[in-house]
Amino acid sequence: MGVKEAIEAGKTTIGIEFGSTNIKAVLIGEDFSVLASGKHGWENRLENGIWTYSLDDIWGGLQDCYAGLRKDVQEKYGVNLTTTGAIGFSAMMHGYMAFNEKDELLVPFRTWRNTITGEAADKLTKLLDFNIPQRWTIAHLYQAILNKEEHVKDIRTLMTLSEYIHWQLSGEKVAGVGEASGMFPIDSDINDYDQDRLDKFDSAIASYGFSWKIRDIFPKVLVAGDNAGKLTEEGAKKIDVSGNLKAGIPMCPPEGDAGTGMTATNSVAVRTGNVSAGTSCFAMIVLEKPLSKVYQELDMVTTPSGKPVAMAHVNNCTSDLNYWVNIFKEVLALCGAKEPEDLYTELFNKALTEDPDCAGVLSYNYFSGEPVTGMEEGRPLLVRTPDARFDLANLMRSILYSAMGALKIGMDILIRKENVEVDKITGHGGWFNSGKSAAKVMAAALDIPVSTMATAGEGGPWGQAIHAAYMIGKAEGETLDDYLANRVFAGSETVTTEPDAKDVEGFDKWLDIYKAGLSIERAAIESIK
Repeated sequence: MGVKEAIEAGKTTIGIEFGSTNIKAVLIGEDFSVLASGKHGWENRLENGIWTYSLDDIWGGLQDCYAGLRKDVQEKYGVNLTTTGAIGFSAMMHGYMAFNEKDELLVPFRTWRNTITGEAADKLTKLLDFNIPQRWTIAHLYQAILNKEEHVKDIRTLMTLSEYIHWQLSGEKVAGVGEASGMFPIDSDINDYDQDRLDKFDSAIASYGFSWKIRDIFPKVLVAGDNAGKLTEEGAKKIDVSGNLKAGIPMCPPEGDAGTGMTATNSVAVRTGNVSAGTSCFAMIVLEKPLSKVYQELDMVTTPSGKPVAMAHVNNCTSDLNYWVNIFKEVLALCGAKEPEDLYTELFNKALTEDPDCAGVLSYNYFSGEPVTGMEEGRPLLVRTPDARFDLANLMRSILYSAMGALKIGMDILIRKENVEVDKITGHGGWFNSGKSAAKVMAAALDIPVSTMATAGEGGPWGQAIHAAYMIGKAEGETLDDYLANRVFAGSETVTTEPDAKDVEGFDKWLDIYKAGLSIERAAIESIK
């Protein structure tokens, strides 16, 4: 069957992911290759001290993104896209979307980027004997309770972004287990919320007299391969304003970008790991055994099929880098110079031509708060000693190192303290679109070989399209691990970058200065308002 005929017959799947700066959609064929795509850029806003996106942002962005996909299909294949074999939605994990009995949003969407739940996160970590990061949905809920926010008594549904979108399109209040593991601790033996910890939470808030129990307001947990409902008539119209998309398309469980990243890099089996690097950055290792104790620097989440995963997550990765690149673009335009075909790649390459330790140039990329290093807000900084060798290469290397600094602190706990063994770690996300130098910087920072695939740039939406394909195409008893290894990635091209000893030594020296200079970041937060 040709591509045109396959699209017309619905022998495809669609994955759509709401990332921090882009909403992306991909249509994949039966061989899992990307046939067409669409994209919509968006940005969160800081409103009344809360990082948020509006409902209009969400639905307008989805419609524009899907219109781009539909247009791409039409231009490439002369086909009016009306259906697909299955569809799945994913989004940046965590956050807080609370609804009342009329399904009305009670407070603006609170995204993962907010660092306003420190008190709740600390208390819950002690109460549940489980690290509860500030980003998690349960931390946002408990902080709202501690703050005595009026809306809490009226909550009847509590969700993350991907779950909300899925609910609005299918009518089903469900969560993929990987996404659910960023809401509340999961019991991987049953692939559901940990009942003992649910009971502890309910007991802790009993004195407030709410009419709900926590399980009542959470979505039902599903695993990869489960059927999560079908696209409704109303849902089809919410996606495709042209009215061409048909209802009845099967939908896979909504997932978070951590889960789609694991799938997109074939990192759902034990002793495998992946690094997703974009606006935020996280490294995830699928564990053979539990960690020896609770670490506040590490999240414990799951794969889309429920296996336990240790995740080192940092809020800040490429945002500050993007601002610097835009400055260089302005300079080139001012001088009338032609911008290189890929300025990012040129700057990544340049960064590796000078001193491995940045020769006295220090950068902090804290566009927002960074819980790993105890910063509740962000102040991007550039600091250097008077005798620093301050040139373009060292400036860029320091900017790139700063994107890895907090992540390295978390990963050192896993590798050096817990002696977690990793057979392979695969990178994906926008960071890796800048070629070999991007992988080389990360390999040096983590002191681990970093592999990339030809699909590395596809990232989350491709991973969610794979989840949709798995749901409708798996054989009886075929696990997600086997499906990925034997079908999706069989014969795939992988390039592995080994850490360079000099760069590793240089990064470690730079990191010592980075740690020592955190007091400067703290002073900036306190002094510059």
